[in-house]
Amino acid sequence: MAFQAGGQRPAPRSVPVSPEAQAYLQDYAALLEAVSFPSFVVDHRWDVVLANSAYTALFRGVGPHPSAMPGDNFCRFVLFHPDAGTVLGDHEARWCLPMLAQFAATVEGRGPDHGLQAIRRDIAQDPIMEAAYRHGLPHWIRAVGPEATRSDGAVRPLLHPDPRWGATDCRVVEETPATLRDLGYTRLTLVLRTVRRPAPAARGARRARRPSGHLSVVPDSEA
Repeated sequence: MAFQAGGQRPAPRSVPVSPEAQAYLQDYAALLEAVSFPSFVVDHRWDVVLANSAYTALFRGVGPHPSAMPGDNFCRFVLFHPDAGTVLGDHEARWCLPMLAQFAATVEGRGPDHGLQAIRRDIAQDPIMEAAYRHGLPHWIRAVGPEATRSDGAVRPLLHPDPRWGATDCRVVEETPATLRDLGYTRLTLVLRTVRRPAPAARGARRARRPSGHLSVVPDSEA
């Protein structure tokens, strides 16, 4: 079972089965719900184990997808959902490339893992993303530096469906207590910033995942 605000829901992923771990996650879900910013917990495959209402509200406008819903797997949502760019601003450069870099680092640092291998196969099936992964990404990581494979502290643009936020920025903050880390999980919070950016002209329209036809591989100091 995976937990979300207000209770439990079935999900095709494994979580600890011990009563102590289940109780801890139930209480941690209540803690997440008290946070006003989008906050969620993922495992090493980016499967979403916990998420608060603010996280659900951020993605309320995205359409259905068989394998890349934000409440199921954050990596798949960033990389494969056609509506990701309607919420994640400057989607390719500021979200896709950092996500690919983090994914590559995770794959390199772990042994065989069916979940990660499945994501890798889906990347390979997209010629443009595969080219970025194999050829562009190593150059981008060298240009950006070690922080390319870390999300903590990154400031990235968001297009929040709530007009009170609208086109804004968020800082990604990783804050994982020892017990959660021991369970193999990481908590991420998208801290919305009060400084708003001008909204893109087509912000309200549904966009294709790569309107430019390619993944832009350019250095970004805040990636």
